[in-house]
Amino acid sequence: MLAPPAPMRDSRDRRRLNVLATTPHPAYVVWELTLRCDHACTHCGSRAGVGRDRELSTAEALRVVDELAAAGAREVALIGGEAYLHDGFLAVVRALRDRGIGAALVTGGRGITAELARELAALELTHAGVSVDGLEATHDRMRNLRGSWRSAMAALDHLREAGVPTASNINLNRLNHGDLEALYDVLRARGIGSWQIQLTAPLGRAADRPEMLLQPFDLTTVVPRVAAIKQRARRDGVVVTPGNNLGYFGPEETLLRSVAETDRDHWQGCQAGRFVMGIESDGGVKGCPSLQRGYVRGNLRDRSLAALWANGALAVDKELWGFCATCPFAATCKGGCSFTAHAIFGRPGNNPYCHFRARELAKQGLRERLVPATAAPGMPFDSGTFDLVVEPLDAPDPGARFSLDLQVFATLT
Repeated sequence: MLAPPAPMRDSRDRRRLNVLATTPHPAYVVWELTLRCDHACTHCGSRAGVGRDRELSTAEALRVVDELAAAGAREVALIGGEAYLHDGFLAVVRALRDRGIGAALVTGGRGITAELARELAALELTHAGVSVDGLEATHDRMRNLRGSWRSAMAALDHLREAGVPTASNINLNRLNHGDLEALYDVLRARGIGSWQIQLTAPLGRAADRPEMLLQPFDLTTVVPRVAAIKQRARRDGVVVTPGNNLGYFGPEETLLRSVAETDRDHWQGCQAGRFVMGIESDGGVKGCPSLQRGYVRGNLRDRSLAALWANGALAVDKELWGFCATCPFAATCKGGCSFTAHAIFGRPGNNPYCHFRARELAKQGLRERLVPATAAPGMPFDSGTFDLVVEPLDAPDPGARFSLDLQVFATLT
């Protein structure tokens, strides 16, 4: 799945991005420089590997940097595929810096050498987030590459030694959630400043592996574990943040969303097209980098960024339905993460991956279970659909037949 942007390290970083948040503008941009990748991860939402047709050239990318500056962008997270596989990668980082825009990198780390890390430090990269999806055996299985874990650890070391602030992120699912606490210890010892935890959603290659996904009722045990790690991390000086598809108004919501202990933050709805924007490597623009291709509203080769952003054109228009329409937090939450809900039902507005929802159903002795209905067609950022089964809380879990032993899991992927 598409790796999320590296999380902010402290309250000052959060306020720096939100300082102009009174008027919607693309304050935070996630830019896929190329879909070329040196991994072929089993959970990749963009199905990265081979570049898109007619990806933006370096000259075109540098023009986009000018447009981002004019639009008031504060930070741009460069992703892929692998952003460093684009010929103009360093030139784009330099141009962003020169225009006063913070440049960050999200990477699998395989190509981060000591030399590249030093170059990124010289260009004042704000931070680099290395995606690590479990302990060594689990990570290599998910990344579909033996040795991937070791290269990710080496990348963290090279970046830290060069003076680039480091972060990490994980896509959480039934294969790797057991590694969570031990993985935090490993990453903390490696010197990360922040860690983002998001759920693996049925997008791209993850849509082909529904047995990998957490079920909605798993949140009743997983979310409290994440909250406990966050409390530990605060004492360690590490900022732990939930991805946009984890949480929602359970008893740990304020703890999960707040950067500082004195903050009282909470989920405030999908920010796609309001303060967040995604750019695909061929120039396609959408409100969030993880949204499906159907949300691309135009191309930077044909229209200016300002024109594509104008009048809320990139915002996700959704009508709440199902449980979300009746939820007491509906006006604030607005159905949670749009791309996750769409990946389940083929439209946003009803998101079963909700901690409050799972807890409320559990109080009634019920739970929701996702059952695959239609398959994804096999394109970047695609998804199938699922049926939602409501059943007794203590019903047998059909997913339990899939052993999470790595040797068995290998036969499923």
